[in-house]
Amino acid sequence: MSIPVQRYRRNKILGDQTSPELFYLKPVAGQTRVYSIDDVAAEAETVGALSAEDMVHAMKSFIRSLRKILVRGDKVKIEGLGTFHTTFNCIGAEEEKDCTVKNIRKVNVRFSVDNTLRLVNESNATTRAADNNVSFYIKGETVTSSGGNSGGGDDSGGGWIDPTA
Repeated sequence: MSIPVQRYRRNKILGDQTSPELFYLKPVAGQTRVYSIDDVAAEAETVGALSAEDMVHAMKSFIRSLRKILVRGDKVKIEGLGTFHTTFNCIGAEEEKDCTVKNIRKVNVRFSVDNTLRLVNESNATTRAADNNVSFYIKGETVTSSGGNSGGGDDSGGGWIDPTA
């Protein structure tokens, strides 16, 4: 399965209208699905020994435990997936006595992907058809047997979007 992308044109330096316009790629809007815990559980049930109901219960328990651990300021490393940890944003103070926990504006949950999960662009990968390879195609263009775009296409504007239109 491939991920549809489309071309769009924008200035190289976003705020500078005099900078040259370049083409970039972005995912096609509305093409991705959002999976719920129930959907993931149903998917896992087809390849595992647990029922979908057991998977839902296990994932909800995992989320509750993850929240408890992160609230304590600790990290959670899941082998083959990655590490969850917290960060925060704090405003500065000129005097040390004015630097208190009230200066913390926002707390974030961050995720660092495990190296075994990192995905690679299949067209640049050294190993073809590996589990972590992701293939892409430009929407509106014909796809060759090697997975790339042939450069030809239909009448959909060549697969790029004019952001000024």
